[in-house]
Amino acid sequence: MATAHLACLDGVVLPAAEARIPVTDEGLVRGDGVFEVLRLYDRRPFALEDHLERLRRSAANLRLPLDLDAVRADVATLLRAAEAEPPRGCLRIMVTRGGRRVLLTESLVEAAPTIRLGTVTYAPTRLLDSIKSLSYAPNMLATRLAQEEGHDEALLVTPHGRVLEAPTSSIFWVSGGRLQTPPLEDHILASITRARVLELTDAEERPGTLAELLAADEAFLASTTREVQPVAALDGHALPLGGAITADVARRLHERILSELA
Repeated sequence: MATAHLACLDGVVLPAAEARIPVTDEGLVRGDGVFEVLRLYDRRPFALEDHLERLRRSAANLRLPLDLDAVRADVATLLRAAEAEPPRGCLRIMVTRGGRRVLLTESLVEAAPTIRLGTVTYAPTRLLDSIKSLSYAPNMLATRLAQEEGHDEALLVTPHGRVLEAPTSSIFWVSGGRLQTPPLEDHILASITRARVLELTDAEERPGTLAELLAADEAFLASTTREVQPVAALDGHALPLGGAITADVARRLHERILSELA
């Protein structure tokens, strides 16, 4: 689990452990709010404007008032104050129904070389489509359920067997030499890292089944914090590792990230 270091609360920087919001804030009471998590490379945020735009869309869809210029100023203020922190980390941005802007710098939890997934049946809530809300309890529960069965992470699958995503990352797989990923129409998150992978490859967006994924030549997760992480097993069934397409995507994505930071 990531450790928070510094906070910026409504424009004021302080140690994260000292940041306070009222217990009556519905961001806490009801999970009513929005958030984003950005990766920091050499203390520089990757794809900041993309994340802020998604924050804006999430807030608009949730009918949540948002001062995006204030959030952008908070980001600059917090990153200036974090110059003495480790160069690799994360930046978390939260906006609550109570009107609080809460930003945190966090340590980066290094991803393992590979990951083992366990399926968890999940029916997406269509009302929250395109909203990255603070109501993340189902996602976190899915991870715990998978871990209770001896897996590292969950793979969300509909009651009808359609593959969706992991709780905090997108899923890609290779079948017949073609890279594939579920479409946004399946009510998955419009991941910024997923979008970069689509830009860099000829990946096909199409519905996929659990049976297809179990028979895949390669599979990997993609997210802000992990970039590309190969999937070693699904529900205890080993998947092929060392795939050339996964390795190529990982290399090209990292190069793209570095080029955007330059």
